[in-house]
Amino acid sequence: MRKEKPYLVVILIQLIYTGMFLLSKAAFDVGMNTCIFVFYRQAAGALLLVPFAFIIEGKDPPPLSFVTFCKIFGLSLLGITTSLNIHGLALKYTSASLAAAAANCLPPITFFMACLMRFESVKLHTSSGIAKITGIVICIGGAATMAFFKGPELRLLVHHHLLPSHVQLNAAEGSGSSSTWIKGVFLMLFSISCWGAWIVLQASVLKGYPSKLRFTALQCLLSSIQSFAVAIVVEREGYQWKLGWNIRLLAVAYCGFVVTGFTFYLQTWVIERKGPVFLGLSTPLAFIFTTIFAALLIGEIITLGSVIGGILLIGGLYIVLWGKSKEEEKERFDNKGRSNLNAIQDQVVIREIMFKPRLR
Repeated sequence: MRKEKPYLVVILIQLIYTGMFLLSKAAFDVGMNTCIFVFYRQAAGALLLVPFAFIIEGKDPPPLSFVTFCKIFGLSLLGITTSLNIHGLALKYTSASLAAAAANCLPPITFFMACLMRFESVKLHTSSGIAKITGIVICIGGAATMAFFKGPELRLLVHHHLLPSHVQLNAAEGSGSSSTWIKGVFLMLFSISCWGAWIVLQASVLKGYPSKLRFTALQCLLSSIQSFAVAIVVEREGYQWKLGWNIRLLAVAYCGFVVTGFTFYLQTWVIERKGPVFLGLSTPLAFIFTTIFAALLIGEIITLGSVIGGILLIGGLYIVLWGKSKEEEKERFDNKGRSNLNAIQDQVVIREIMFKPRLR
């Protein structure tokens, strides 16, 4: 059972993300403002993470300089506030299954951002470098397919949905303007690009402030303040801020507490035991789960273009991750070779000293 545990955990993680895509889409379909949703979600996450960070890392926290605080503020603004607000708007224009499929672009886009910022390099004369570039191109092709080609609708053999009111909304959206769909796809990609840049830039900030849990909690707190400022400018109608016992409250509580709090711990647990590549390989499960449950629960329309685009995105993701794993494997082999060579050289020196004729 111990060997199977990481596999069960990554399946649980992707199921949690599936719920996030579905509940967010359902809340937006009933008219919830996307900016208000982001604020409530981040406020709930901060309510959970800030006390937890002080309890776990309360003793001797690293000093937080003004420059480091400004960097964390900028990271929160870019990778959380901006990314989540644009993602919410894109999800309103498109579908939950497309959001899950677009999430597979994150590793290739992150690698591309790292190359632009000189944190990564591409060796075109190696198979791993060629694989990375090929994977990025395939991901771009998948995104373009989802944006510009819908194709025939693929209907499941299901006629009863748990949320019938959303079926009519999705049917109306399916017959809507294609320009809105294209706009939503590009907004989704821009949101993921902000997220990728946020991941890359965190590495340099964490060197000056190595307290990871406090770092995460502070970003969540700052993003909730930033999101409130955005929401209050965008929406001033009082009724939009009311949650009530409905899908809005459920979506906020789920995304704030379960996704932000519980999933953060699960992902850290998986990375510690199996590595980040293993977690990345499980990402396509969210697309598969979301596509099936979106059709069953909220009557989301599945098109051939979305399926083909999703397959291309998953294929590009796996190729990039394969190239990355091969590169890391080569680095480990080279480092091991250098260590062995140094050990042999040390042994030779020791033997020369031991057996060298002594001068009298």
